[in-house]
Amino acid sequence: MTSQPGILAIWNDVKPGREADFETWFQSEHLAERLAVPGFQFGRRHEAISGAPRFFVFYVTDGPEVLTSEPYCDRVDNPTPMTRSIMSEVFLNMNRTVCRRVARRGGPRGAYAVTVGFNYAPDEAKVTRVLDALVKDPAVASAELWIADDAGGQPMSAEEKLRGGDKKIKGCLIVDTLRQAEAEAVGADMATEFPGAEVGVFRVLCQLGHGMGA
Repeated sequence: MTSQPGILAIWNDVKPGREADFETWFQSEHLAERLAVPGFQFGRRHEAISGAPRFFVFYVTDGPEVLTSEPYCDRVDNPTPMTRSIMSEVFLNMNRTVCRRVARRGGPRGAYAVTVGFNYAPDEAKVTRVLDALVKDPAVASAELWIADDAGGQPMSAEEKLRGGDKKIKGCLIVDTLRQAEAEAVGADMATEFPGAEVGVFRVLCQLGHGMGA
């Protein structure tokens, strides 16, 4: 098993008028269902303050291989009736990527998050330097760099087929801050630093994990 944690990074919109259905599904079934898969450590859900899509979720796993393991594949190939309904009728603009966490700085997680999604292979050395500089600010709780992990041509799961196929990223810088104003300032700086990337600023909605999920 790899020493680098796995990350499942997901951004999505919701069909207008179906927000309550989405909330019920995620809160009452989906989050706990995913955390029941062996190797899942932590999941956290966010809603956009600025940027798009509207929702951002990530899961931390023991390693990227958890996200191609037999228990996980069995789960995504056998969606529950509620999952079938939500993924076929409610999800929009799905962006889902299996990643490995290659760098993490800082300690706690914050109440707000900035995501910098790269549609191109990021310069890991440059992003790490930015990450190191960011965490010198006491307003920044922590920061991480995720790089997309090649799943080796895994077939499309039943869940992805329900969604009509997913977009992918090449990597992501995520920065946790303590307050909204600080997150918005970091987001503006990152949009300037990485003009070709997709920057979003999010508030945390909920989280669930085994331990701290660091």
